Amino acid sequence: MAGQLSLDAARALIGTETGISQWHQITQERVNQFAETTGDFQFIHLDAERAQRETPFGGTIAHGYLTLSLLSMLGAEAGTVRLQGTRMTINYGLDKVRFLNPVRTGSRIRAKFVLMSIDEKNPGQYLIKQQATVEIEGQDKPAMIAESLSLAVTGQTS
Repeated sequence: MAGQLSLDAARALIGTETGISQWHQITQERVNQFAETTGDFQFIHLDAERAQRETPFGGTIAHGYLTLSLLSMLGAEAGTVRLQGTRMTINYGLDKVRFLNPVRTGSRIRAKFVLMSIDEKNPGQYLIKQQATVEIEGQDKPAMIAESLSLAVTGQTS
């Protein structure tokens, strides 16, 4: 979604898909770096031979929180809703996250965004809720569905 939208124009998009990212490969190197950053060294993420032998995944899988952490990048790439006059957008959190399908190392993911709501929290501050669905290339079942919240600070009131 290119450019900035008026509040009315943005609200007219509630319930519609507002953006889709490019495909991104989840490499073992990225998974290893995430493990180093978070201290989560569970074998299902790092030991390909053991993961193939002892899990139903056939090899290593990405951390669920790695998939979740990519939402900011995927959302920016998808060009999701941006209100006119937005000076900054702040990550406000999540209402719901479900990890539905493991992301095998080497697979590619992308995210689709559906605008769920826009509510004025304070004068000039708008809480934007989007449903983000992270898909795995070639699979019907998504990796993750999350209700992502961001706060657009515009300084303008409705």
